[in-house]
Amino acid sequence: MDTVKLTIDNKQVEVKAGTTIYQAAKDAGIDIPVLCYMNLHDMGIENKPAGCRICVVEVEGRKNLAPSCSTPCQDGMEVKTNTVRVLNARKTVLEFILSDHPKDCLICPKSGDCELQDLAIKLGIRNIPGEDIAEVSTYRLDTSPSIIRDLDKCIMCRRCETMCNDIQTVGALSAINRGFRAVVAPAFEQNLEHSSCTYCGQCVAVCPTGALTEADHTNEVLRHLANPAKTVVVQTAPAVRAALGEEFSMRPGTLVTGKMVAALRQLGFDYVFDTDFAADLTIMEEGTELLRRLSAHIDGDKNVKLPILTSCCPGWVNFFETYFPDLKDIPSSARSPQQMFGTIAKTYFAGKKNIKREDMVVVSVMPCLAKKYECQREEFSSNGNPDVDLSISTRELAAFIRQANIDFRSLGEESFDNPLGESSGAGVIFGTTGGVIEAAVRTAYEMYTGKTLERVDFEELRGMEGVREASIDFDGLELNIGIAHGLGNARKLLDDIRSGKSKYHAIEIMACPGGCIGGGGQPRHHGKSEILKARASALYLEDRNKAIRKSHENPFIRELYSSFLGRPNSGKAHNLLHTGYFDKKKKIIVKQ
Repeated sequence: MDTVKLTIDNKQVEVKAGTTIYQAAKDAGIDIPVLCYMNLHDMGIENKPAGCRICVVEVEGRKNLAPSCSTPCQDGMEVKTNTVRVLNARKTVLEFILSDHPKDCLICPKSGDCELQDLAIKLGIRNIPGEDIAEVSTYRLDTSPSIIRDLDKCIMCRRCETMCNDIQTVGALSAINRGFRAVVAPAFEQNLEHSSCTYCGQCVAVCPTGALTEADHTNEVLRHLANPAKTVVVQTAPAVRAALGEEFSMRPGTLVTGKMVAALRQLGFDYVFDTDFAADLTIMEEGTELLRRLSAHIDGDKNVKLPILTSCCPGWVNFFETYFPDLKDIPSSARSPQQMFGTIAKTYFAGKKNIKREDMVVVSVMPCLAKKYECQREEFSSNGNPDVDLSISTRELAAFIRQANIDFRSLGEESFDNPLGESSGAGVIFGTTGGVIEAAVRTAYEMYTGKTLERVDFEELRGMEGVREASIDFDGLELNIGIAHGLGNARKLLDDIRSGKSKYHAIEIMACPGGCIGGGGQPRHHGKSEILKARASALYLEDRNKAIRKSHENPFIRELYSSFLGRPNSGKAHNLLHTGYFDKKKKIIVKQ
């Protein structure tokens, strides 16, 4: 037989007999990483000892993984180059190689042209198991649930200080020490976890070196995916779909919802759901709470807490717990969509699928680094088992997709799983400044008036001004609304509340410029407003194209309440979907 036919990653391939799997994949445009393999075509020399085992693939019917550089193709062979088992094996092998390798990359003559370094980057290696990372750093590594600071890599550009102090007015970072020990750090050389840091991640978004990075959780996600005893569920935030494509050279504002779902399935997640479902759920709880407070206010209750503040953004929650703990009874008690999703997934959905809570792993893909901290807060767990196990950023997901050798741009469009994947257009616009309060107005209007809202696009709530306001007519009741994005702008509205000058009934606050579309975990936009506007436009486009545009009309939300939760904001719904806030002067315990 002169040729053999086989399938590689579901692609039909025909090659000459004797061709290795590696070469067949390469000819078909499928990249398999190699280290020991070398082919000097002009000299007729091919090195394929299959010694490093980086190039392993999965062959159907074969118990062990096969080294693709030395395994010949056979007729009818079915090969997978990017399964969870393969990715886990490659990463483990490379970690062993690196554990016995010097760490002087910056001054190594091969730096910048090192295949081992390139491979470590491609496979997402960030640390070596069993090695004390502090021994590698000559100064100090500052770890927190969301952000990692490597002070050795700080070049004193002070970009982070500008973002933290001038834009966000958090004041967690400042220049300290002199000479070689000069760095930008929390006051008195505290670590981030014990500082006023809100984990918004805006410092990470502007750092030009590796001095500030997100706490990378993709390795932990991969370990769970490789564990057959675990059912791994993923949720994706609305802002991710409007920015993920930028990591694959697509124009800002390109909606990649269907491709993103397809990529997550290829990565091995058992169920792919949409955080927008939980955004609809948030509106039901938050909207009901708003109407209850408004009714009490209209009835003359002097103790009612107004304005109500949105509570979806954990960076903003951290901010008011740190600087305005006297106002902690003002925000809505509704959990964020991420946390609502987690508790519903591990109660309602786990029950429907007959899965034990401890056997389900919930992963979230978020534009936000503060979400990493939020899911580790002690109150968002049951008997020590977190509602959301791990949160990865948009950038981490993009790196994970590249690591799995998935050609993102060529993926087809796929749909979210149900029931936790169906959402309204109101859920989609949560990802941009003004979107949460607009979604709330769409539902609260009909709940309050009993009338159908014909105009669902509230242009007066949209825009990129740091502080905005609007008045919405609720059939005779003028609802005064304030909106702020960026914590420096939020501070202005909070100061007015504290001094009794606020005129608003409801205020939406987002920690990051532009809202979630400008989150600290998004592809870096370098402050370009046109990129943020393009991402916002993409979310409004998806909203317009939705058949359902009001949260309370989502049939799966209705079913959730009728069969499991009961009435919004009462009983079981309140216990599962609401929370309380703390004075951050008292340490909030987080898992290490």
